[in-house]
Amino acid sequence: MRIMHTMIRVTDLEKSIDFYTNIFGMDLLSKREYPEGKFTLAFVGYGDISTDPMIELTYNWDTHSYEAGNAFGHIAIEVPDAYKACDEIAAKGGNVVRPAGPMKHGGSVIAFVKDPDGYMIELIESKKA
Repeated sequence: MRIMHTMIRVTDLEKSIDFYTNIFGMDLLSKREYPEGKFTLAFVGYGDISTDPMIELTYNWDTHSYEAGNAFGHIAIEVPDAYKACDEIAAKGGNVVRPAGPMKHGGSVIAFVKDPDGYMIELIESKKA
């Protein structure tokens, strides 16, 4: 067994693909339209679509907004240097909502970035850094 992907619904597919590929350096691994269902699925990630976990961006053609609810927390991405990653993300136009720094009640260095639909991405500095 393996974790395949996490699915999030997005309101502007091209803007979301741009965010995950240009801000976070992920690859667009797959994109397929389903005209009969009026939706498009795009998969972004860092590795091989057959072995590595991905993020599924689901774009429903007739839906222009969502309520994210309060159960979903965030997507976590390990980075070698959270401070540098925040600087690079901000320089590319990304929305760093919690700058890099030590985690409250712990020693890990973390930061948070908000994607175009308001989903939170946590950056966790590698312990190897």
